[in-house]
Amino acid sequence: MKLDREKAWLEGVRRYPSPHCDQRGEKIELLVIHGISLPPGQFGGPYIDQLFTHSLDKKAHPEFADIADLRVSAHLLIRRMGEITQYVSLQQRAWHAGVSSFAGRSRCNDFSIGIELEGCDDVPYTDEQYQQLRRLIGILRQAWPVLTRERIVGHSDIAPGRKTDPGPAFDWGRL
Repeated sequence: MKLDREKAWLEGVRRYPSPHCDQRGEKIELLVIHGISLPPGQFGGPYIDQLFTHSLDKKAHPEFADIADLRVSAHLLIRRMGEITQYVSLQQRAWHAGVSSFAGRSRCNDFSIGIELEGCDDVPYTDEQYQQLRRLIGILRQAWPVLTRERIVGHSDIAPGRKTDPGPAFDWGRL
């Protein structure tokens, strides 16, 4: 896996482009770690891809009625077995953080990269996910050295009270 610096797509990972993105107006200065499972607490299946590409069927599961029309995305997803999918070029702004703030700056989507881990707050993430996340962080830090440990945060850190992911089951010490 390596980064095509010109296009800001990772080579050697699955690509599934999302329409839920736009032009980035600021330099990348933050990395946000998320957790996602669809339906909640279940892993595998096509639903995360469908959510991020605006093709989630509201009728496929009762939980989907409220989220199918959301316009959300992330730059990257790491599945339970370590498979990586990229949805948005790192040069573009993915819509992953929502209402958020870091170090007094609001609108974290403007200056961050969002990485989703397939999981939920109370289920431990897998060894494969931690291995791939460490690899990704290494690649991203080579391209953007500003992404120091202090600038790698959880969604809960930038949207406290609104978001809890990646949750207490995420072991920050493994990074």
